[in-house]
Amino acid sequence: MNPVLIISGLLLFIVGTVLGVIIRVIVVEQGFEKAQAQAKKIVDDAIKEADKTKKQNLLETKQEIHNMRLELDKEIKERKQGISNQENKLIQREQVLDNRSLNFDKREQNLDRKEEALDQKKRALEDQSSKLESLIEEQNVKLQEIAQTSVEEARELIFNRVEEEMTHEIAQYIKDEEDKAKHEVDKKAKHILAFALQKYAQDVTSERTVSVVNLPNDDMKGRIIGREGRNIRTIEALTGVDLIIDDTPEAVVLSGFDPIRREIAKKAIETLVSDGRIHPGRIEEVVEKSREEIDRFIRDKGEEAVFEVGIGKVHPDLVKLLGRLHFRTSYGQNVLRHSVECAFLAGKMAVEIGEDEILARRAALLHDIGKAVDHEIEGSHVEIGANLANRYKEPLAVLDAIETHHGEKEPKTIIAVLVAAADALSAARPGARSESLDSYIKRLEQLENLSNGFKGVEQAYAIQAGREVRVLVKPDQIDDTLAHKLARDIKQKIEEDLSYPGTIKVTVIRETRAQDIAK
Repeated sequence: MNPVLIISGLLLFIVGTVLGVIIRVIVVEQGFEKAQAQAKKIVDDAIKEADKTKKQNLLETKQEIHNMRLELDKEIKERKQGISNQENKLIQREQVLDNRSLNFDKREQNLDRKEEALDQKKRALEDQSSKLESLIEEQNVKLQEIAQTSVEEARELIFNRVEEEMTHEIAQYIKDEEDKAKHEVDKKAKHILAFALQKYAQDVTSERTVSVVNLPNDDMKGRIIGREGRNIRTIEALTGVDLIIDDTPEAVVLSGFDPIRREIAKKAIETLVSDGRIHPGRIEEVVEKSREEIDRFIRDKGEEAVFEVGIGKVHPDLVKLLGRLHFRTSYGQNVLRHSVECAFLAGKMAVEIGEDEILARRAALLHDIGKAVDHEIEGSHVEIGANLANRYKEPLAVLDAIETHHGEKEPKTIIAVLVAAADALSAARPGARSESLDSYIKRLEQLENLSNGFKGVEQAYAIQAGREVRVLVKPDQIDDTLAHKLARDIKQKIEEDLSYPGTIKVTVIRETRAQDIAK
């Protein structure tokens, strides 16, 4: 083998190896630089992300610190406010305690002065007692010398004489003080009443027991009477009012002691006359409609009275009962106007003596509320009114005024006394009341109540100024034979229980109706 070739081969191998190493080193360095670049990029990205995250966390931390600081400031403010309130309360308590301490000091000074005065009076009494004892001893000696009586007898004689003198002086003093007090009370009361009457004036009331319905012509009378009188009988049976059709031209007279029934009948007849259709079916419809209109009128009257007096809110049922008083009279005096008048008088007197004017007006307005239903409920109007006031939660002063305004009980409040005085003033003024009319109305109410008390009676009406009572019976309970017996029983009961002038006619009406509806 040629050595040159071997050497050349070795050199080539060495050169190739060196070149390969160099190339490898170059490639490795390039990869390392690339890796370094990538690593640097990764590190830079990580640093940026870390900075971003750090800033975000820093912002969140700052926001949280800010919120916590706000909550802490709010809590500190609330605590400061609480402490300030407590400090104010403590200051107020200290002021109250200081005032009490001053009051106690003043009271203590007053007590000291009173105690000194009492001590002075005690010393003066002791001096007088000693003087009195010396005088008594001197009188005892003189009496013993003059009358030769014992000490006990002399003492008893002196005590009796002193007792008589003191009793006379005390009685005279009491009488003088009572006269003085009565004079002052009368003077003050007259002043208050005169002032109240001066502030309120009311027209004299009048009441009638008949109403007149004007007709367009006399031919209308025949239509109102109807065939064989069926229309007039229907009107009288439905309203409880007596229709008087006489020679009075173009007029029909309605007679009845109950003004509500009279008003319903009047309104119904006026509607029938203007409509022109007059027959039993139409009459029933119009009477029912008139009754509803009168109910609305009653409520309006009650609301007007409450508004006029100015007492604020009143229960709707009491308002309606007040409206019914518009149709009620007491000795000829309209009870609603009487109640309104009493309300104003009681209010003026309450102002004069420093009492609650609104409460006095309220009590006076409601004092006769029982009269609205006393013909429907057993008991006096005082008892009924008290029960109504209690049921609708009226103030105790109102209840007391209702119970005591007729003197049946002793008043517990000043308001009740004022209401009783206002009631007496309103009733006593000239022309306010008529004894005969009230007695007449009470007699008619008793006549109706007596007739309604029999079994089988549906409704009874006193008509013809109390000279007749018409009794409507239930046809399923009272037959034709029992109707005659019922009329006789009512007649005997009237004769036994009632006092009345002249005669009273008892008419028992039994009517059976059958009706159906064609469809």
